Amino acid sequence: MTRPRRSLLFMPGANARALAKSRELPADGLIFDLEDAVAPDAKAGAREAVAAALAEGGYGRRERVLRVNALDSEWGGDDLAAAAAMPLDAVLLPKVESAETVRAAAARLPESMPAWCMLETPLGILNAREIAASPRVEALVMGTSDLTADLRAATMPDRAPLMTALGLALLAARAYRRAILDGVHLDLADEAGFAASCRQGRALGFDGKTLIHPKQIAAANEAFAPSAEEIAAARRIIDAHCEAVAAGRGIVVVDGRLVENLHVAAAERTLALAAAIAGA
Repeated sequence: MTRPRRSLLFMPGANARALAKSRELPADGLIFDLEDAVAPDAKAGAREAVAAALAEGGYGRRERVLRVNALDSEWGGDDLAAAAAMPLDAVLLPKVESAETVRAAAARLPESMPAWCMLETPLGILNAREIAASPRVEALVMGTSDLTADLRAATMPDRAPLMTALGLALLAARAYRRAILDGVHLDLADEAGFAASCRQGRALGFDGKTLIHPKQIAAANEAFAPSAEEIAAARRIIDAHCEAVAAGRGIVVVDGRLVENLHVAAAERTLALAAAIAGA
């Protein structure tokens, strides 16, 4: 099943107003956050608030993901126990550095509940392959802020210092057919920079972007959705290929370019994503 993941918005679990408002937002998914966005003395209350909000429902087709605290923290075990009873699409594990972390967390969750993994440390990036290979993993999520800090890298508009890490994570995700989401853009006043990072993320191969504010949803949705031109081109490729197969021709040329099976597969993915977005 093709599922749009253009925009995944982090929602502070302790913010009741935000939890309610998120039911109306055009994000493809919501990440209810019990970790970074919640102060230590508010974590138990945030867990209860998220459970109550999810039980109330009203989130429609938005993907519902819970970011728990680390399993070795004082809150991680209780977070996973609570997650097991929530109507969630996935649990997001923070700072994953090994497949063993996935196995330990998955053992506390229903077998039908997938794990998403934050890659936000150098060791996590180096072990991205084994993490992505874990059977319970459905998606990788880049934690570019923590990763930048750990690398002692500069924050640059073109994200050049992160290109190696982003590339390794993308290779791991695609090798094991996992979804992969780009990291957040922290400067809310930098709308042009955010739009540029979305375009870059899509060009690199990411499925979508994680967000920290509702004002970022529209730009992410636009950047990671097929354009009208891309949809039209995909239809031309598929139509021409079907005609060639019916006529017994082995060579297909569309818009002056040779079309191979890989282009047809890409065109089919484009149309499937467009259809899923239209039906959302």
